[in-house]
Amino acid sequence: MRTIRWALGATALGMLPLAGCTTVLSPSPGAAYGSSSPAPGASSQAPGTAPAKPAAGHGAGGGTMSAAKGAAPMMPAKIMLIVEQTKSGYVLAEGNGDAVYTDSQDQPGSGKPACAGGCLSAWPAVQGKPFTGSGVQLAGTIGSITRPDGTTQATYNGSPLYTYAADTAPGQTSGNGEGGVWHTVSGPSLASSSQQAESDAAASKKAAAAARQASRQPGSPVKAGTAGQ
Repeated sequence: MRTIRWALGATALGMLPLAGCTTVLSPSPGAAYGSSSPAPGASSQAPGTAPAKPAAGHGAGGGTMSAAKGAAPMMPAKIMLIVEQTKSGYVLAEGNGDAVYTDSQDQPGSGKPACAGGCLSAWPAVQGKPFTGSGVQLAGTIGSITRPDGTTQATYNGSPLYTYAADTAPGQTSGNGEGGVWHTVSGPSLASSSQQAESDAAASKKAAAAARQASRQPGSPVKAGTAGQ
């Protein structure tokens, strides 16, 4: 499983400004633009129960990050969000192509994620301050919250974002509909039209490629995170 994170300096890629979390995300997303197959239906699992899926080797977990007493507070890393084309259509994803999800049990804008403890083994929080590449025009607002353990979690329209441990390759969306509460960000929640989603995906692809290239340059402010390439 590959996870790539980039921390950008002031001279790095063009970035859209982060905004507040004011728009409420509907817990029941519409069909994704560009879908080649119907979105998965809700499973029979009871809402609020984390699916029993292995989390080994997938993304960022929910571990506690603490600083030594008296040390200067650490600046949160930045995480690129892109529009990715998948078999189920265009969805919001991390820069490496891993689809991100929202939990309808979360109250948008509350800053209090419902998924904690063992839940994070199956649904790792998307950690870091989110940004998008130049030219990407999402329909919603990206932002972040501070989790109870002190880590920074990315949000979309005020809803905390997660990846899914059972998605083992970029572009997979096997968690969509799990428990009736986990959903990808797609359709009108993602882009104003299918044409805009297609344009955002193209811009995202260029931005992600540029970030990977920049991370390979000596002394570059763009640093690659853990990479399985």
